[in-house]
Amino acid sequence: MTTRKVTTLIVGGGQAGLAMSRALTLRGIDHLILDRERVGHAWRARPWQQLRLQTPNWANALPGADTHDLDPDAFLPARAMTGRLETYAEMIDAPVEEYCDVLAARATGDGFALATNQGPFHARSLVIASGACARPAIPALAGGVPDAIRQIPASAYRRAQDVPEGGVLVVGASASGVQIASELSAAGHRVTLAAGTHLRLPRRYRGRDIDVWLDAIGSMDERFDAVDDIARVRRTPSPQITGWPVSVDLGALQARGVELVGRLGAIRDGQALFSGGLAHACAAADLKLARLRDRIDTWVQETAPASGFATPERLTPEPLVPTPVPANARLGIDLRAGEIQTIVWATGYRPDLSWLDLPVFTRKGELDHQGGVVTGAPGLYALGLPFLRRRRSPLISGVGPDADDLADHLAARLRQSTAA
Repeated sequence: MTTRKVTTLIVGGGQAGLAMSRALTLRGIDHLILDRERVGHAWRARPWQQLRLQTPNWANALPGADTHDLDPDAFLPARAMTGRLETYAEMIDAPVEEYCDVLAARATGDGFALATNQGPFHARSLVIASGACARPAIPALAGGVPDAIRQIPASAYRRAQDVPEGGVLVVGASASGVQIASELSAAGHRVTLAAGTHLRLPRRYRGRDIDVWLDAIGSMDERFDAVDDIARVRRTPSPQITGWPVSVDLGALQARGVELVGRLGAIRDGQALFSGGLAHACAAADLKLARLRDRIDTWVQETAPASGFATPERLTPEPLVPTPVPANARLGIDLRAGEIQTIVWATGYRPDLSWLDLPVFTRKGELDHQGGVVTGAPGLYALGLPFLRRRRSPLISGVGPDADDLADHLAARLRQSTAA
């Protein structure tokens, strides 16, 4: 079969891949997007019916487009992103090869050779834009769960009515975990939430959405090369926040009847064993939130008046209520006793890079890159990963600036290789 040649191949037709397509088009670089399904499929395939974007509509504009047709302060249902991405792909005239599954990619002397179900491709440069959430990160200890208990990864959760009657153990207290725990509790399930390190964040502060403040103080534009330990920051859990006007921090969940336990550390002989460090994890999250509030308060006092920022700066910030920690949090549950009928694994996600036959991974199996420029494979780039170049990198509003930066780097490299 004849090898199809193109200057740049982009793997993934979501918001990151489309943003890179636009950036390359503006720079006159021919390219092709390869997507194993269709444009925006990752949003289309999400089964969770109540899932909404966690950022308000004003913060979700794609590069070169706008959100003027939406209520700026509302939160878009996740599935609605599919239609918006399809419209965007048409607007920028993105070249997309749909239902093209990349099976393997290896380096050649002048670029990369890709094997796909649609035949071989060759490109001088390659962009990974297949997302950071391709596979649920289920811990190995899940293998010790008794067969009678149903296990559901958060990526497969659809609605509370589909969960069998009986108690539910939700493992993980980041964005997905707290939202699922809240929904299951409201539907009448007895819910136990296993919480380790987490990031507490209010939906609103001082009368404004928290994203307004994060944008105003410059937090979301902090760069990867200005952070002391970028690897640690990239592993920061997603904040306890939702696209609904309700609080989902651990205090609010406990008030709704959710039982709180520490991090799930092991499952032995049918016993789920929890860490005794719950109080420490909650105190650390409270401290980080207090520091953020102080930073916002300082900005309001020192910068907001001169910037013309229309803010209710005269409002006195409400006191920070520490997370209530149960005095006698359980350290174990017998999973064979019938109390728990279902376990929901809200333990995060990881990208699917199994098709990369290249020396580009760290000892921990993570993609080794500097701001999206992949180490060990010249001409290879990544987009849409946590804190890739900026703190806002994994957000819809973050893919455009990152794509522009990487497209500049890619174009310069192409010019240099052509001259050589």
